Amino acid sequence: MKNTSGTISSKLPHSGTSIFAVMSGLANEMGAINLSQGFPDFAISENLIRLVDQYMRKGFNQYAPMPGVLKLREAIAEKVQATFGMAYNPDTEINITAGATQAIFTAISAIIRPGDEVIVLEPAYDSYAPAVELNGGTVRYSSLKSPDYKVNWAEVKSLVNAHTRMIIINTPHNPTGSVLSATDMLELNRLTSQTNIIVLSDEVYEHLIFDGLRHESVCYYPGLASRSFVIGSFGKTFHATGWKTGFVLAPAELMAEFRKAHQFVVFASNTPVQHAIADFLADSSNYKGLPAFYQQKRDYFAGLISASRFNIIPCRGTYFQLLDYKKISDENERDFAIRITREFGVASVPVSPFYHDGQDNKVLRFCFAKTDETLEKAAQILCRI
Repeated sequence: MKNTSGTISSKLPHSGTSIFAVMSGLANEMGAINLSQGFPDFAISENLIRLVDQYMRKGFNQYAPMPGVLKLREAIAEKVQATFGMAYNPDTEINITAGATQAIFTAISAIIRPGDEVIVLEPAYDSYAPAVELNGGTVRYSSLKSPDYKVNWAEVKSLVNAHTRMIIINTPHNPTGSVLSATDMLELNRLTSQTNIIVLSDEVYEHLIFDGLRHESVCYYPGLASRSFVIGSFGKTFHATGWKTGFVLAPAELMAEFRKAHQFVVFASNTPVQHAIADFLADSSNYKGLPAFYQQKRDYFAGLISASRFNIIPCRGTYFQLLDYKKISDENERDFAIRITREFGVASVPVSPFYHDGQDNKVLRFCFAKTDETLEKAAQILCRI
């Protein structure tokens, strides 16, 4: 159909199809092992499925309250209090969302106005910058320092000015697998204290952290928590990414603004899933075992590919392993990722699309949230490249 309204001026002229969709689509086309998009290929808890079915059959199938089912908000409040020692009021400071990406977009939409600046640490999850731009904001980028992807706080500080309205952090970090330390959080607190800067803390991989490290949530730091949106994801925690159920924590005055936008973005999210997760959270073993579970997968995958020509970049959290391929090829990341998908049958994600300028470090991201059989098949191929 021909457009008759004249030329459309794109609000996101530099954005195309997400690299996740591109590589997963290519994996499906080629019948390749898909280690690109971040989703598990193993079953979720049968008990959780039974709970969802139970609530569907009981008739919990209509709209949930706009802030989310109260008993789930109460369960989250209890979990956060027990884990981080931080009290959030389930009525005024917790909101259920249709996944973490919706939560991130809504938080940005609620706060950012034309002329505002947002500091993003890159490589960065690809939804941050477009959400800022769609709301008229300007993104200022600071690069994490390789090879361990540490924050350059001097550079971040140099970006702060009177227009800075938000800083977005992500720990454990997608795509690098790095984690922020207590020192990082104290630096962030010093930088934002006595300012109007809001922190958006993307903590969707909070339970996927390894080597005995503590997840340094904003919730451990009252000063930071008082000016932060904290984003969580039950899809990541319970291996059910397709359920698109997340949550936001924020002080009441920030949450009031969040809800003003949230009601017009999605209003409410999946009702029976919320009831089921509320019950599932009552047993803390359903999430406390995740660090050991995923660390075993990280270590197993790393062991399988240790004889390959790829260089393994340390992963401290998430379910993503970065591999450096400089010893194999000088192709750019996108071309190399596409070629090994087509020619060898293993799909990954190039890291360059996580940079605004396409910075190319010859690194690919592989998801190890897969069955041992999947990891074994993929590793056999990777060791032949």
